[in-house]
Amino acid sequence: MAPMTLSRRRVVLGGAGVLAYGATAHWSITQRIMRAEVPLYSETVVLAGGGSRLLVPVGQLDVVVPGTRVVAGRPQTGRLLEDEQEWLGTCAPWVRRGLDAPDGLLRSALLDLRALSVGLPVSVAGWSDRWRYAWPRDVSFVASALARAGHPEHAARQLAFLQGVQRPDGWFEARYDITSRRPPDDRVAQLDGSGWALWAASQLATHAPDRAVELLAPVRRLLVRSSRRLLASLDAQTALPPASSDYWELVERTLTLGTAAAVLAGLRSAAQALPFVGEMALADRTRAASDVLARQVRHHFGRHGYPRLLGGSAADAAVTFLVAPIGPTEPDVEVLSAIDRAQTSMLRPAGGLAPGASWKNDGVSWTPETALFAAAWAATGHRSRAQALLGWLGEHRTEAGSFPEKVLHDGRPAAVAPLAWTASLVVIAQHELTRG
Repeated sequence: MAPMTLSRRRVVLGGAGVLAYGATAHWSITQRIMRAEVPLYSETVVLAGGGSRLLVPVGQLDVVVPGTRVVAGRPQTGRLLEDEQEWLGTCAPWVRRGLDAPDGLLRSALLDLRALSVGLPVSVAGWSDRWRYAWPRDVSFVASALARAGHPEHAARQLAFLQGVQRPDGWFEARYDITSRRPPDDRVAQLDGSGWALWAASQLATHAPDRAVELLAPVRRLLVRSSRRLLASLDAQTALPPASSDYWELVERTLTLGTAAAVLAGLRSAAQALPFVGEMALADRTRAASDVLARQVRHHFGRHGYPRLLGGSAADAAVTFLVAPIGPTEPDVEVLSAIDRAQTSMLRPAGGLAPGASWKNDGVSWTPETALFAAAWAATGHRSRAQALLGWLGEHRTEAGSFPEKVLHDGRPAAVAPLAWTASLVVIAQHELTRG
C-alpha cells in the first residue's frame, strides 16, 4: 500500500463531510492539542509455517508477500499462500464478490482476522506481547465477523473457548492467556463479558440459521451461565446492573453506558439464542428483563443524551451499542441523534474518533471506536456516513495493509497492528452495507 500523504488525508477528511472538516479546524484553533507520540509496533503479522507467526517490523515489508499475511521467501511460502487463498475462497458469496474491491478494505480485514485466529485456541487481540491475549469482548466480535463471513465453525470455536474459561458464576476475567487459559494479571473481572458472549451466540444463530441448533448446543452452558449472571446482576429496585469495568478497562465506581448497554445487548441476545438450546423459560426471563432494562437505560441515560457515566454528560462510543448491529434493528431516533452528537464531540485531528469525549486530549484517533460508528451507521441505513468512516480507516492502514489500533494527530498509524476488534468491525460494517 502506498505511503499516506498529507494531501490524501485532506481528501479523506473532506469526504467525511463538512462537519468533520470544521470540527478538525476547531480543534487546531480553539484547543491546545496534546500531540502524543506513540510508535507503530509492527506493520502486520504473518503466518510462517508450522503454526508460527512473525511480527513484521516497521519498514521491513520484504518479510511479507505483498497483499497477504504470509511470510516471504521461505520454502513453505507457496503452501501458506494456497491455504490463505483457500480460506478466502470458502468465504460467503458476499465476501468473494467484495475481495477485489479497489480499496481492499474487506480483504485486509479478513486477512488480519485470519492471521490472529487460524490455528490458535481462540483469536487474540493482537500479536504484540501485551495484546497476545483473548479479551471476551474482542473474541465475541471476531465470532460475529467470522459467522458473517461464512466461517461458522471458526466462529463457534471462539464461543467454545469462552465457555471453557468462564467462571461457574458466569463472570469473565478481563482477558486470558490462550495457552494457560488463565488471566495474565490481576485486572478486575468484567460484567460486560457475559453480555458480549451472548451477543456473539445470537450473531452465530442469525448468520448461520440452518445450523444454529448444531452450533449452539455445545455451548449451552455458556448461554445459561451468562444469562443467569446478567439476570442476577440487576438491582431489585432500579433494574440496572452494578458499576463494572468496561472496554475502557478502568475500575469504575459509577455505572457506565458501556456496561449497561452490553448487559442489555446480552439479555436481548439471550432471548434469541436460548431457545436453540431448549431453554425456553430462561429465554422468557431474559426477554422480560431486557424490556425493563431498556426502559431504565432510556430513563437514566437517555434524558442526559446517553453519556458515558450515569448522571454524567460526556459522550462515549458505547452509545453505538444501543443500535444495530449490537442493539435493535429498528433504532430509536433519539439514540441516533445521540450517536451523531457523540461522533462530533469525539472527533480527533486526524479525522478518527476517541473512545469518548472525556478521553485524554492527546490528539489520538482510535480505530475500533471509529469502526463502531461505521458499523452503527451501516446497520441503520446511513450508508454515506458509514462509507466515509470506512474510507478513513482504509487510508490509515499500515503500509502492509493492516488496521492499527491508533492513528496519531498527523495521520500516522500507531501502536498495535493488526488489531482484531477493528478488523472484525470492518467486516461487520461491510456486511451491513451489502444488506442495506
